Amino acid sequence: MAGTHRLKDTMSGMRAELEIPATEACPVARFTERTDGSVTSVRRARNGDGEYTEEFTATGNVDPDAFDQDLESLFEYQSAQVFQFTHDLRDCVCEYVEQHEHPIADVRAQDGSLVLTLHLTNITDLRDLVTDLREQFGSVRIRYLLQVDSDEEGTDDVVPINRARLTDRQLEVLETAHEMGYFSYPRSANATDVANALGIDASTFTEHLAAAQSKLMDEILATP
Repeated sequence: MAGTHRLKDTMSGMRAELEIPATEACPVARFTERTDGSVTSVRRARNGDGEYTEEFTATGNVDPDAFDQDLESLFEYQSAQVFQFTHDLRDCVCEYVEQHEHPIADVRAQDGSLVLTLHLTNITDLRDLVTDLREQFGSVRIRYLLQVDSDEEGTDDVVPINRARLTDRQLEVLETAHEMGYFSYPRSANATDVANALGIDASTFTEHLAAAQSKLMDEILATP
């Protein structure tokens, strides 16, 4: 039919979920570090004065006074509250990602970190974005990655992970953290909870976890 566009028959692309500790760059992330509860459905719009009006939904036992700026309460229902505020941050995480031509599908925050969901066309785009984010904001963790590359339905290209690269202790740390809900959203356990279950202190748990995640990211982001 004239005037229409036909989608490619080939299924391809990836869905990635990135966690970025962003208490310095993002007032919403900083808010979740200072109060109980979590933040979902973060949305932004630029107004005529060049500032951003930002809206988010907070759940749990949150304290609006813990926010750095004036919050306007828009809606409240049971345990959910919708807030709005205005800021002029030019170097916030979401703005930085979108300036690199990566639209954000979803934004949420918990425990001082932003969690961004993105759809990208290939692993190179993801690798470049993660590298740029690390240079700008420090640590970046891939919480979830789904990669699809197939010419026919049901022939997905799966990214293999070599578990043998992990030490027994690193694997134990990952498995325990996963079983206790450390990687779930919202989290069922924090670093101290998992460390206590493993019989180690929180800093040792963090070191083991960082080393394991670094090895897994090397596998995931390796150049084909």
